[in-house]
Amino acid sequence: MVANPQHDVLSQLRPAYGMRASPTKMKELIKEVLKESLSGQTYQGDQVQQQTKLIADTVKDKLKGELLPRYKFMVQVVIGEQRGEGVRMGCRTFWDRDTDTYASETFTNDSIFCIVVAYAVYLC
Repeated sequence: MVANPQHDVLSQLRPAYGMRASPTKMKELIKEVLKESLSGQTYQGDQVQQQTKLIADTVKDKLKGELLPRYKFMVQVVIGEQRGEGVRMGCRTFWDRDTDTYASETFTNDSIFCIVVAYAVYLC
């Protein structure tokens, strides 16, 4: 049997069936991490840097734990004091919408707000 080189190349460009990153699962995972990390917390400016790193690392590790081969995950975390002011975040990406995706989730309480955005990019 002769291998089809074109098929091998195409299989590398797309994840296998059922192995694509799911924004819904990503969002649930982020929500769980935020709840565990920030429930009952108050804003403390001297701890924000440590909290953002911890949340980003935890989300990234849990996403990696989903065992999606060839995906690279990037996580952005913003924490601020809840003062009733608005916050806007935006991003632009250049990617393959068939394989790459992102998810975001927001946590708020009376003292703190946190926005997490996770990007899943399939590496060819």
